[in-house]
This record gives sequence, structure tokens and C-alpha cells, in this order.
Amino acid sequence: MMLGFPCLMYYFWVCVEHHQGKLITPATYSIQGLQSFIYNDIIQKVIAGAFPHLLAVKIYMGFVVYTAICAYTLPGIVVEGLGLPSLKGKKLKYLCNGLPFWYMTLVLSAILHITGLFRLTLIADNFGNIMSVAIIWGFTMSSLVYVISGIMGKHHRMSGNFFYDFFMGGCLNPRIGHLDLKMWAETRVPWPLLFYISVSCALKQYENQGVFNAPALFMVLAHFLYVNSMQKAEECIPTSWDIFYEKDGFMLMFWNMAGVPFTYCLPSIYMMKYESVTGTTISHSLPYTIFLFTLLLTAYYIFDTANAQKNRFRMEQNGSFITRNAFPQLPWGHLKNPSFIRTEHGNLLLTGGWWGIARKPHYTADLMISISWGLITGFGSFLPYFYFCFFVFVLTHRVTRDIQRCAKKYGKDWDRYCERVPYIFIPYVF
Repeated sequence: MMLGFPCLMYYFWVCVEHHQGKLITPATYSIQGLQSFIYNDIIQKVIAGAFPHLLAVKIYMGFVVYTAICAYTLPGIVVEGLGLPSLKGKKLKYLCNGLPFWYMTLVLSAILHITGLFRLTLIADNFGNIMSVAIIWGFTMSSLVYVISGIMGKHHRMSGNFFYDFFMGGCLNPRIGHLDLKMWAETRVPWPLLFYISVSCALKQYENQGVFNAPALFMVLAHFLYVNSMQKAEECIPTSWDIFYEKDGFMLMFWNMAGVPFTYCLPSIYMMKYESVTGTTISHSLPYTIFLFTLLLTAYYIFDTANAQKNRFRMEQNGSFITRNAFPQLPWGHLKNPSFIRTEHGNLLLTGGWWGIARKPHYTADLMISISWGLITGFGSFLPYFYFCFFVFVLTHRVTRDIQRCAKKYGKDWDRYCERVPYIFIPYVF
């Protein structure tokens, strides 16, 4: 996976950059045919069109450094995470300043674009080059954190298999001062960058066609909602699975630094390339368009409120809950006196709100969102649907790991919980 996924990213880039999203294959499957395909159709095109040149380094690394400085210096609220077994129950503090970062970045990027100091269309124009920088940085950051945390003696839950441990990570909470690298990498780099890729593609469409069409605006809205949801509820993230349990290895770091922004954006990139080659924009009937906007907004509502319900419930038990009025605060995002199961372990298993309907309602909403990103592009290419297909695999794997861990941890209490909430994703279906 560590070697194959970057190769897959480059393959997808070649397909969308040179073949309008068509999945290309070797002319023959002989040794010579495969060698020719890999060298001439992939490697040569990557070197020619996706080389990590200086401008790409400035754009990507400039944004990475900018987000880190903002995360370290901007004012915000401080919340505590869950007690960490690796630190003998100690609760780490997290500076949550995502909202000032997010809105300051929106204003700053608009000023830079309008004044011409940095045209946002440069992102789309140099997409492959920036992706290469991100891939290199993903490997670099993963290696630095693994080695330095090992030298500092902060590795734990190690298997003894180097490749597995490097992939899953050695350190749970690597930090530079009060900057938590895992939380920063998860919230400040991938999703804002994904949003700006879609904005850049929409602006390129306007430059070429003189209009913004509905599918391009759909992707900008979809990615804005995702980023805004994360920044406005940042105080809920320290109690999430990724921060509390997952170690900060290649899986999280590479995925956040390169995988998320440069594969989840394929619908936007595909539409931009399709329109630049054909001279026509992708469009749909009004009923179909309304259906997809409705699907997106409905799924977003479930996603936002389900995450809010569970994380605010955890925060109340943790004593770190605070009331915020960041836009938008959606109805049913906070449960008062919800039902739950008290386990012998001492933890509470939420059975109220969305969490009494299914065990993973936020995953169901995530899948609804991801399929809408593909459907808005039509059916001319598989690439816009990669995110959905990949997400099905990732979430299924994560749910399996979660069920195994919880069954071992809670025993009979977990059986009671499964009886109370029998469905994982969709009530009465699965």
C-alpha cells in the first residue's frame, strides 16, 4: 500500500490529464508491452507533466507552513482530550483555533486572487506537480515522526514488524510545543486544500467558458461544507477515534498530506479536463441536479449532527463540553439526557439520537456524500467514483477493527449494546 498507492495516484493523474478519465491499459500484456506501458505511458508523462518544480514546492509547502503557523499562533479555545492509557490516563490539551484560521484563509485567498498576487487557478494549472510535492512530503513527514519519536522513546503498541509499525505509526500524539501534529495534519491541510482544488477548477471553468455551471458549484459547495464542518466543531475532534486511538503513522500522515486532497478531488479535476478538451461543460437535467443537491445536503445534515451528538456526549462525560455558536448550528446536534448503556469498564455507550438508529450513522452519511460527488459528474469515467469505492473499503475495514476492539473491551456489555442497536449502517438493512 505504501508503494502502490502513490503509483495509483500517478496512474489516475495520467488517465485524467491525457485520456479524459479513461482507464488506460497496456496494448499487450507481454513483458515488452508492460515495460513500454509503464515507461512510455506512465513514467515519461509523469516526468514531463508532474515533476515537483519550484513553483509547486512554493505552493504546497507554503500552504503547509502557513497552516502550521496559524495552528500554533492564532487565538482559540483550549479543550481536553480523553484520558490516554499510554500516558497513564493523562488528558492532553488541544488549542482549537480552526474558525479564525478558516475564515482568515478564505478572505486572504480572495484578496490574493483578485489582486493577482496569487491566482488560485495556478493550483489547477500545476495540479500534477503539486501532487508530487505532496507525495514526497507525505513520505518525509512519516519518516521524520517515526524516527524522532523512536529516539525520544515514545513508541508504543509496536508489533515488531517494521513495515506494519511504520504504516500504522509508532507514536500516538507527536507534538511540537502545544501543536499536536496529528490533529493539525487531519484538520488544517487536507480538507482546505481539497476545497481550494475545487475552487481552482471552477475558476478555470469560468476562464474558459465564461460561466460557473451547476456541477462545478456543487463540488465547491460540497467541499466547503466538509471543511467548514470540521473547523466549526474542532473542539469535538480531540475525543474522536483518530486522535484518541490511532497512532500517527504513514496511514494517517500520507493520507492527510497527499491522499485526501489529491484523490478526493478527482470529480473536480475530471470535469475541468473534460471541459478543456471538449469545449463543453458537463450538465444535467434540472430534476437530476435538484436530487443531487438534496442528497448532498441531507447527507451533510446527518453527518454533521451525528458527529456532533456523539462527540458532545463524550465531551460531557469528559467534562470538556463547551457551548459554541459557530455557523451553522443544526437542529438535533446536541442531545440532552440521551439514553446510553453503562459498561462495567466505566465507559458509556450512546444509544440516543442517530446512535440509537444505527451504530455508524456518520459513516452512512459519509458514503451518501461521496457517491453524490461521483454522480454529479455523470457516468463518463470511473475516476470520480474512486473516492466512494475506496471509502466503502476503508470504512468497512475500520468498522471491523472497531467491533473487534469493542467486543474484547466491553464483553457482555457490547452484546447488550448490539441487541439495543442491531444495525451498523442502515436500519433494517445492514
